[in-house]
Amino acid sequence: MAQVWVVVPAFNEAENLEVVIPQIVTALAEIGEGSVLVVDDGSTDETAEVTRGLASDDATVRLEQMGRNTGKAAALKRGFSIAVESGAEIVVMMDADGQDDPRELAGLVGKLDEGFDLVTGARLLRRDRFIKKYTSRLYNKTTSIIAGVPGKDFNSGFKVMRASVADNVRPMMYGELHRYLTVIAAWMGHRVTEVPVEHHRRMFGSSKYGLARFWRGFMDLLTVRFIMSYEHRPSHLFGGLGFVSLLAGISILVYLTITWFLGAPLGDRPLLIAGFLLVVVGIQLLVFGLLAELVVYGRNRDR
Repeated sequence: MAQVWVVVPAFNEAENLEVVIPQIVTALAEIGEGSVLVVDDGSTDETAEVTRGLASDDATVRLEQMGRNTGKAAALKRGFSIAVESGAEIVVMMDADGQDDPRELAGLVGKLDEGFDLVTGARLLRRDRFIKKYTSRLYNKTTSIIAGVPGKDFNSGFKVMRASVADNVRPMMYGELHRYLTVIAAWMGHRVTEVPVEHHRRMFGSSKYGLARFWRGFMDLLTVRFIMSYEHRPSHLFGGLGFVSLLAGISILVYLTITWFLGAPLGDRPLLIAGFLLVVVGIQLLVFGLLAELVVYGRNRDR
């Protein structure tokens, strides 16, 4: 049987864990061997105590405590590291709020047998508030267009992946980039897909995210898009922008030079300042792109 580790990041989810963890343990026993790892992300409630109690009753339950609240991505990164280093063959990530249904676990794991490396449990019928539901639709559509990866629920916290995928994506698990784990895995060459799953209402407590997450999410999406496209060729971006700026600045200065020869004064024309500024910025961007290429070259040479 496959070694399956279920990583559950938790921040103040004591009431939910009492119900969710036994359900996950039951589902896990039906598909393989492994552990349920609760990563306590600096909770201020009884999350750690509840998990210890569950662990004392069942050896498959484990607890890892973060020193402070560092965010879901950092908690997942810690959990992935422990799972991979402990010999996991399949790594699962699930939320602790009870909205993911552990009974769907077997179907997601089974999808890996079809040759996929990462399977997302897509919440096509959301049990969330009206605003959260429809902003998520916009978010997922935007992500698919910008990232160039097909999908309807990128932000689902219910994912099953091979251990090799969990190991490969760990360096990108910082900030809030965990939302784009599917995109990152696809960019790295792994086969990804989605499977519709049942989605429940949160059992206890309230969501830890507000509307600000969507603005942060958009900036994270631009970060992922940049890394995906220019990690190994940064000069293509900065050099291209620098060339456009330099060309625009030189064109303006040539135009002003011609008008000066024709007798027009230049001292009081803002366009003169704009032309010089565009030239300086263009040169800086070109140099920055070349320096970035040197960094990439040095990093690749040392590998």
